[in-house]
Amino acid sequence: MSIFLFFPDKGLAKEEYLAEDKRNETWIPAFAGMTDTRELKMMEVPPILLSVIICERVIFDKFTGMPSIINIIQNINAPKYPIRYPSLVFFCELTNGHGRTKTTIRLVDEQGPGGQEDKVIFEQKGEGEFKDVKQVVSLALNLQGVMLPHEGEYRFQLFADDCLLGERRIICRKIAPPSKGGETAE
Repeated sequence: MSIFLFFPDKGLAKEEYLAEDKRNETWIPAFAGMTDTRELKMMEVPPILLSVIICERVIFDKFTGMPSIINIIQNINAPKYPIRYPSLVFFCELTNGHGRTKTTIRLVDEQGPGGQEDKVIFEQKGEGEFKDVKQVVSLALNLQGVMLPHEGEYRFQLFADDCLLGERRIICRKIAPPSKGGETAE
């Protein structure tokens, strides 16, 4: 894997820039935190997150391997909390990966107890394999009986090698149960 740095002030790659600047002191590292400007270490490039969907079910076609997403979930409505949701599937697609990539999927309660932010409710670590940077890898994690302690906002987060690639929000709302006549009680 190669990383090419571009220096917009002169339009030169690192090697050309260093050949032009004999002192090797004036070029600026392209990534924050780099201190040794004479030798660049190969950095892991995280995959690109194409999509994140929370749903009730994902079916992979036996012949093509293509996914079908069933019942996309954006909001969860319940008459009272806490609730145990029977089945949620975290589905995502990634590309531009390089070899083996460690992944972490988290379900985070944005309004933790006592005003605490970002309480992790669930975390699952895994590993994905990219055979080609153009390959699209689909991940589906089936969560059974997820406990949601209160109404509010929750986020599913996807990390690759401790780098947050993206997140998907779920809103839990408290609703009044329907009355006997079929209309919502007030």
